[in-house]
Amino acid sequence: MRLPVPAWWARRSLRLRLTAAAALMISAALVGAACLLVVWLRMSLLTGLDQTALQRAQVIAAGVDTHGLARVLPASGGGDTAVQVVDARRAVRSSSANLEGRPALFTFRPSSSGTAHTVRGLPLSEDGTWRAVAVRAGDEDPLTVYVAVPTAAVDRNLAQLTVGLAIAVPPAVALLTGVCWLLTGRALRPVEALRAQTAEITACDLGRRLDPPPAEDALGRLARTLNDLLARLDVATRRQRQFIADAAHELRSPLSSLHTQLEVAVRHPGSADWAARGPALVEESERLSRLVDDLVRLARLDALPRLRMRPVDLDEIVFHEVRHARRHTSVVIDQRAVGAARVYGDGDALARVVRNLLDNAIRYAGRRIEVSLGVRDRAAHLVVADDGPGIPVADRRRVFDRFTRLDGARARDTGGSGLGLAIVRDLVVAHHGHIGIEDNAPGARIVVRIPATDH
Repeated sequence: MRLPVPAWWARRSLRLRLTAAAALMISAALVGAACLLVVWLRMSLLTGLDQTALQRAQVIAAGVDTHGLARVLPASGGGDTAVQVVDARRAVRSSSANLEGRPALFTFRPSSSGTAHTVRGLPLSEDGTWRAVAVRAGDEDPLTVYVAVPTAAVDRNLAQLTVGLAIAVPPAVALLTGVCWLLTGRALRPVEALRAQTAEITACDLGRRLDPPPAEDALGRLARTLNDLLARLDVATRRQRQFIADAAHELRSPLSSLHTQLEVAVRHPGSADWAARGPALVEESERLSRLVDDLVRLARLDALPRLRMRPVDLDEIVFHEVRHARRHTSVVIDQRAVGAARVYGDGDALARVVRNLLDNAIRYAGRRIEVSLGVRDRAAHLVVADDGPGIPVADRRRVFDRFTRLDGARARDTGGSGLGLAIVRDLVVAHHGHIGIEDNAPGARIVVRIPATDH
């Protein structure tokens, strides 16, 4: 579950938020380190006390086995160690001078590992704590040796250390926070420079680029990525503007022709011969309709539509489009080389590919068009060849660009808009295929390859 961000925190600057986060992490790290230091030091000191008590108890137990037991045991160290030797009936057989005459004060049983216990309430101190161990002694007369050492010195030293850490940690946090503030400001300075440069770039000035930092870090990679993005936007914008200009230019010609003829007919109704002008007007309107249809289709292709992909028999599409083309042309269309081929694609889009290729071939063919289809190397090969003037090698790549017309025989008077092959290229690429032009001697030979699927 994502927690909501407070409005006051969202309004803070990035530098302040980064510094606050760094200060929080530094504080947590220092406090955690201080706590771990205190805990580790306490455990180490208590382990030392436990070892001291255990060694003292083992010395006394060894003396009981060899020299017997004195009523009062001699003091050791500073004289603050508490010792009692108790028999099986809980009677005190010996003790240190500071516990002389006292009853048995310890109740826990000895262990083989010499585990120490924390004891409170000894008569030697009111609220102090002690670390006590128990060791067995004596063979014929079993005894238990209890030795306890005070923890007052450890507690006092740890208290002094805690106070010292409490005094030293806040200034250290403040100092490191100031360093983070300065370093964050220095690190964000290139980011602010990139932001300022980006804010100055407008849609009319996409040719400008950002100045990447000299360091080869994430910020430098970000700047280069933004420059690549600007370059792609610049290319796309230029292409869109060119497309709009070309489309306006192409639409102007049929619209001007229609407007001129209709204006003459309206101003001179008596001299208008509609029977003679009708076919020209219909031809211009059909040309305008085809152009608008091609522009709409290209706009949809640029928007990356979702094709309805499914297994399609490409040979059936070819036969259908050939029958349709034969009804509108006197050019011979030979389809005897069309074989079975199944591809995974959009049937309507593939029909548009075949239709545009046939229209292009009919427009420039002399007498004959040959259509072939087959499967080679797991790809469907569709070939449409005409016996027209052909396409020069130097122009075979740009002929698939939008609004491209070649000089000579392939000119505007053939009725083309310069968009048919561009639509074919985009649809073939959308099907993960490839299109190219080869020699036909004479004429053009357009080859389309689309990945085939199993029957």
